[in-house]
Amino acid sequence: MISAAYELAQVNIGRLKAPLDSPHLKDFVDNLDPVNADADAADGFVWRLQSDGGDATDIGVFGDEWLIINMSVWRDTNALTAYMYQGRHREMLARRREFFERVAEAMVALWWVPAGHRPTVAEAEERVLHLRANGPTPYAFTLRTSFPPGTRTPVPADLPEDLGCPV
Repeated sequence: MISAAYELAQVNIGRLKAPLDSPHLKDFVDNLDPVNADADAADGFVWRLQSDGGDATDIGVFGDEWLIINMSVWRDTNALTAYMYQGRHREMLARRREFFERVAEAMVALWWVPAGHRPTVAEAEERVLHLRANGPTPYAFTLRTSFPPGTRTPVPADLPEDLGCPV
């Protein structure tokens, strides 16, 4: 059982193929509010990064205007996985290559935070850089190789292969 003293933070950074206001990204942008509403209502959802506009598309990351960030906090890896691989989010995840460039380095990271902590963009950038440099560790990991809070023993996950999602 996951300790209630910790919650799971996740960051997902994507490199856009076109400007957000372009016709190429219309389906992505049109689905932001419904997908975010699904997350907000999902079992185990705790918090998500958003600006006054209701999403995080105008929040900078790594000083690159072509990168957008999605960051949220969940009860545990099971809650995050259940949300990611069902419904509208699964549909949009399957279409991610239409909207985002393929990037070789890690752009997704997970880590445990004390319950009630809301991670910053700087914290997320640090975790992604750590994962790139060190691979999955208790400090920054992936859904495929996660670590329960307070342990150093990884837990491999059985995730859907049909989406080709590297997390």
